[in-house]
Amino acid sequence: MSGVYVYAVTRSDHPLRLDGLRTVGGTESPPRVVVHGPLAAVVSAAPPDLRPKRRDLAAHQALQERLMADGSVLPMRFGLLAPDDTAVRTALEQQGQDYARRLGELHGTAEFNLKAAHDQEDLLREVLDGSEEARRLNQCTRDGTGSYEDRLALGELVARQVDARQRRQAEEIVGRLSSLARSSVVADPAKDDFLNVSFLVEHARAEEFTTAGRRLAQDYGAAYDFRLRGPLPPYSFAA
Repeated sequence: MSGVYVYAVTRSDHPLRLDGLRTVGGTESPPRVVVHGPLAAVVSAAPPDLRPKRRDLAAHQALQERLMADGSVLPMRFGLLAPDDTAVRTALEQQGQDYARRLGELHGTAEFNLKAAHDQEDLLREVLDGSEEARRLNQCTRDGTGSYEDRLALGELVARQVDARQRRQAEEIVGRLSSLARSSVVADPAKDDFLNVSFLVEHARAEEFTTAGRRLAQDYGAAYDFRLRGPLPPYSFAA
């Protein structure tokens, strides 16, 4: 595979502290910059066999986070390739107005990503405590008096209750933190999480935002795992 791997678009005067960073694919060529007017794309040589390996995903994210620590950046998705530098410059020219506008919107802000999970045993107890029918079906299953239909009904009931409960909690969490952010975007959570949301926070409110997150974690208690990651060293919420 030839060409260049694209990590991000930023302003051409953006600081570049990329020494010591690993590139996607582990190529010997270090990260470099392709410039067109006021914009720049940070790229490296495309690896010969690009796949979403853990170390390459980590390299992609680490480079973007290093850039974000010094200002506004438009991070590209993992695996974005261009045939050569000319194609990158063409993209910067054709989409330059949109890129510049979006970078302007990001000026003076930092992106924080929050993931949340709920201990599954604790969640099941909450569902059983809140539903008489779930308790009845669970007892039938445990003492062997229940039928196949009872077990099926229990599974469906618990699944509905878990989904409804976690949707409410996700909405509450986003609502509590959104007032401190310029904007927020909810994405699909990973298997063990019930929330994956990114917040765009003004630098002046970053400390207030993380403090509010810690307070939220304390309110929810030890059965919840909140992980907040920003462009600076990651924060970990603990109840």
